[in-house]
Amino acid sequence: MTKKSILFHLMLVVLLVSSCGTSSTVPITGRKQNILVSDEQILSLSNQQYQEYMKKAKPSTNAANTAMVKRVGQNIANAVVAYLKQQGLASEVSQYKWEFNLVQDKSVNAFCMPGGKIVVYEGLLPVTRDEASLAIVVGHEVAHAVAKHSAERMSNEIRKQYGTQLLSSVLQGSGASASLQQISSTVFGIGSQLGGAAYSRKQENEADHLGLIFAAMAGYDPNTAVTFWQRMAQASNSSYTILSDHPSDGSRIKNIQGWMAEAMTYYKKKAK
Repeated sequence: MTKKSILFHLMLVVLLVSSCGTSSTVPITGRKQNILVSDEQILSLSNQQYQEYMKKAKPSTNAANTAMVKRVGQNIANAVVAYLKQQGLASEVSQYKWEFNLVQDKSVNAFCMPGGKIVVYEGLLPVTRDEASLAIVVGHEVAHAVAKHSAERMSNEIRKQYGTQLLSSVLQGSGASASLQQISSTVFGIGSQLGGAAYSRKQENEADHLGLIFAAMAGYDPNTAVTFWQRMAQASNSSYTILSDHPSDGSRIKNIQGWMAEAMTYYKKKAK
């Protein structure tokens, strides 16, 4: 192969990596993304892992707490769906199959899978203490799904691992290739750590922002977020996923306070 031919093929690879996928805009923040995997692919992959996890998980036997998690989750889901439809994003709504579960686990933890599968661990409830604080957590997890953070991270992994070869074998068809399945096991992160995806600091920050607003949309006072995160900072041996790879507790609370005025514009107090 001549140098000219090698250069041509290298240029072709660069074009494939940069041009494949679709451009997406995160609601509210307006951040631009380039997603290589389709909604169908990411949902197929995530549903497989979610179903495997739920077969092994032990649902909470506390009926009142289980009902609270489902109630808070559905309130936020309803508010988010209504907002997306108002913004002309009805096509995005069809991908969500909301499900909210409380499982027996003492970890101070929760996670979300693409498509709206939210799992809360019982160990988180002594820290949330009330519905409004739980809404801050659930809003954060819902935000990961709405902002397509898993698809974005998978796209970045594909670029990293296949940046020097053609992507057709990875992105072929509408299903989930073996390569995508392998990458998804890292991206979704359901395994020994039981914590969901290891999102980037940028994504965690964005989920804080969106989650605060989603909770407010659902009628939960966003001011609750400050005292909740103060309690989280004090929680000993916390293994909560959204604390990892994120700005310090002080920075997080400062950021939340900076978004509070915006969040309050969406807040309508729930009727008793």
